[in-house]
Amino acid sequence: MNEVANYFDVSPVFHANYTSTAKVNVNQGGTSSGKTYSIMQVLLLIAINDKGCIITVAGQDLPNLKKGSIRDMQNIRQRNPWLAFYIKNYNKTENILEFYNGSIIEFNSYDNEQDARNGKRDYLFINEANGVPYMVYWQLKIRTRKKVFLDYNPSAAFWVHEKVIGQSDTMLFISDHRHNPFIEQALHDEIEGIEDRELWKVYARGITGQIKGLIYPTINLCDYIPSHVQTVYGLDFGFNHKMAMVECGKWENRAFFNELIYQSEMTISHLIQQMRELGIGRQPIYCDSARPDAIEDLKAAGYNALMADKDVKNGIDFLKRHQIYYTKSSAGLRKEAGSYKWKETVMNGITQTLDEPVKVMDDIMDAKRYGFYTHFRKDRTIRVFGSRSSLLDEL
Repeated sequence: MNEVANYFDVSPVFHANYTSTAKVNVNQGGTSSGKTYSIMQVLLLIAINDKGCIITVAGQDLPNLKKGSIRDMQNIRQRNPWLAFYIKNYNKTENILEFYNGSIIEFNSYDNEQDARNGKRDYLFINEANGVPYMVYWQLKIRTRKKVFLDYNPSAAFWVHEKVIGQSDTMLFISDHRHNPFIEQALHDEIEGIEDRELWKVYARGITGQIKGLIYPTINLCDYIPSHVQTVYGLDFGFNHKMAMVECGKWENRAFFNELIYQSEMTISHLIQQMRELGIGRQPIYCDSARPDAIEDLKAAGYNALMADKDVKNGIDFLKRHQIYYTKSSAGLRKEAGSYKWKETVMNGITQTLDEPVKVMDDIMDAKRYGFYTHFRKDRTIRVFGSRSSLLDEL
């Protein structure tokens, strides 16, 4: 495999998948193990070497794919300009990457089992497989001629543990941040230092967990924030951590959140560019007060950037008085909510829950609290354009 270094900078996760002879390759991994990025590298090389092949990358929905495998594919192309000799075009409308040799990589989501019956392929990758129903996977798999790849964070057991792992045609790879040589040491140290034992098992070691004590255990989904609802923004700055921006709205006892930005390695100038593309106006943007320099940069760019009230306990208590709705496209919100839990301590052999969240995988959880609590805690909601009944009709 030494010749592969001439193509990409690769990790052990890449080597394991690229050299595997199994039909089904299951990648169970902790945070920052690089599993999605590595599998996309594998698929790009397969597309180049297997002339005319069809590769399908599937996920729970298109927004999730755009923030995961599609973004990784685009980053790989930017970092490896030699790929331009092989890649003909990327059709953003159809989400299809076309190669000069006739191969394609198509990105798609499937609403149900019936939808998954359409089309056949040579290779299949299901990104974040725990968000995809088993029968959708099964229908896609039986229509795949050569190889299947799956990846996921193991926050809880699901169908892959019951129906896939252990089969004669299946190989399981468990990876974690230690297998990724391309992240900074500070991030390695942070992941390794996760204090909560259950979260450490899941995110630092890629071991299947059963996370209890979630702060927001019940989440509702909606297609969009209703037009009647006044909205503001919450923003948590990051670079190695995610830059996270959320649209926040309140109506009576309902709290609405729509994820706008959730991306690592983003500079402030890149943030401002994305905000302009998103059409962010003069609504208040409640920001992490730890970055006054970044707040001033946003103000200079014409935005109404303000310091957020970062009272964690009161902010969470205020949020929990509401029915919480996430838009279906808010993949990062939904992901972080699945591991955002209370700290625990053991005293005299008895486990006690503390009124403090575990500080891991909480970037967008902070952003939504900044916006919602800072603006709405004094009941500033402006009720316009109709009645309560018309709002309910929109949900």
